[in-house]
Amino acid sequence: MGKRLGIICGAGDLPSQVCDEIRKKGLPCIIAAIKGHADPSLAEKADLFGSFGLDAFFDFMAFLKRNGVKEVVFAGKIDQAVIYRKDKIAPAALELLKKGPDKGPESLIKTVIEFLESQGIAVLDPSSFLDKAFCEEGFLSSSKPARSIEPDIDFGWKIARQAADLDIGQTIVVKDRAVVAVEGMEGTDKAIERAGVLAGPGCTVVKVSRTDQDPRIDLPAVGLGTVKTMVAAGCAALCIEAGRMPFFQKEEAIALAGAHDIVILAKKA
Repeated sequence: MGKRLGIICGAGDLPSQVCDEIRKKGLPCIIAAIKGHADPSLAEKADLFGSFGLDAFFDFMAFLKRNGVKEVVFAGKIDQAVIYRKDKIAPAALELLKKGPDKGPESLIKTVIEFLESQGIAVLDPSSFLDKAFCEEGFLSSSKPARSIEPDIDFGWKIARQAADLDIGQTIVVKDRAVVAVEGMEGTDKAIERAGVLAGPGCTVVKVSRTDQDPRIDLPAVGLGTVKTMVAAGCAALCIEAGRMPFFQKEEAIALAGAHDIVILAKKA
């Protein structure tokens, strides 16, 4: 691994966790933050920091090259719907993204990866920095599942995998073996909120990776924020994929889930 590793940061907990692990390895923390997505406080963790709107595509590339960055990791979410707001994204970036076969998240990120690699910048797997955040199979929470939860998990798991493989979203919410909400461009938290409004308390959230998940592309993750959203929506359970999905602020999230009788389960495919 080279010594000039860049972190392209979007929204969520993943950027902060990756930055912390990179620093532990003694590497400089060079952050290219996506303005309007990444938390501005990431600047406090950085040795070198730049913040760029999606309308400043060439400035972003110039920052990486000027600082000798030869390898990058993607960390965090970018609002996929921005591709439909032409005032928010540079024309050059729009032209680049048109080269993909569709505007699904996997195709968009693959197109960006191919472009970066054509510029001599390799895109690495961020999971190598997150070993401690992955969960082994089993119940993580102390709460015991109600009889209705396991059938909902089994029902939801197959559908969630199909949705992920179709590049629709990686989260579904079910209740009484009915699909209440499917994650789209709005992201996991909004899908959970919508499910709470539609079906009320007692929903089960299932989040999985794609069958052939490239961890460089839209690595699925959960964390304390996910559980807080579930509490507000009155959800009963969270099922995630064991060994393939980082869980951030795990101890705090499990404690919060226990206080609200929410079951958390890590399941293998």
